[in-house]
Amino acid sequence: MYKPLEVFSDRSEKLTYNLPGFPLCVYQGSLRFYDAQAFDYHWHADLEFVLVVEGSMDYLVNGQTVHIGTGEAIFVNSKRLHRGFSIDGSNCSYIVVTVHPSLLGESTSAGQTFLDQKFGLQADDFLLLSSREPWQQEMIELLLEMNQHMQKGTGNLLHLLSKSAYLCACVADHVGEKLMASIDTRNLAIIHDMTDYIHRHYEDKLTTDDIAASGSICRSRCCELFKKHLHLTPNNYLVRFRIQKSRDMLKETNRPVSEVALACGFQSASYFAYVFHKQIGQTPQEFRKQVQ
Repeated sequence: MYKPLEVFSDRSEKLTYNLPGFPLCVYQGSLRFYDAQAFDYHWHADLEFVLVVEGSMDYLVNGQTVHIGTGEAIFVNSKRLHRGFSIDGSNCSYIVVTVHPSLLGESTSAGQTFLDQKFGLQADDFLLLSSREPWQQEMIELLLEMNQHMQKGTGNLLHLLSKSAYLCACVADHVGEKLMASIDTRNLAIIHDMTDYIHRHYEDKLTTDDIAASGSICRSRCCELFKKHLHLTPNNYLVRFRIQKSRDMLKETNRPVSEVALACGFQSASYFAYVFHKQIGQTPQEFRKQVQ
């Protein structure tokens, strides 16, 4: 069953968990539910596992692109900017499992120390998992089991909890420390600050200088980091996020298109319609009619 991934909260994405208050998310999704066969950049504290069950997908994690084929999976570490997409526009079906660190002993001193070492910003950003390695095949099978378990009903939560802990324990055994970790960590923190600023102020009139100031860096450095880590200019990222929020409003409300445009930071309805059509391939009215 498809669950939306693109709901942001302050400083990170807010995931929709299967059970309220139990921070484990397991669901099956498809790129066909997303415009342009891609979901936008997001990040969250949760550890993320994505298993491709049909088709293929490219995953961009902190500026690095990895191709995931049928039967392969990717582990994305905590608080990494990432997005999944199809280069040729073909569909891809996948299983997603996310585990919040609070399920792994984050509240204890020893647990926090271990989590910082394995899932902190100085650890590897991601791992590609395939059936060629026995331990990786075991993880892939575990992801399938967890999805089947959730589809049948949660039942005994301790089974899901134990599978989640074992899944994260296995990946922790193989996560290494990044080279030049201190530089990457600083850059990632700056990117988080700047994208978070955009997420909180997208309704306002923003300039590249405003975005750069939110990361306490100069304009040229801001553009350099966005290009390296997101493959976008700061303005491109801002416009994409505004279009993303406008899609949500068009789907979930009956507000006039002119109001949606202003609420998402566009200065005029005509410019909003032009940008929306350029990115989505439909006018806002056509998009709303289709989703309704």
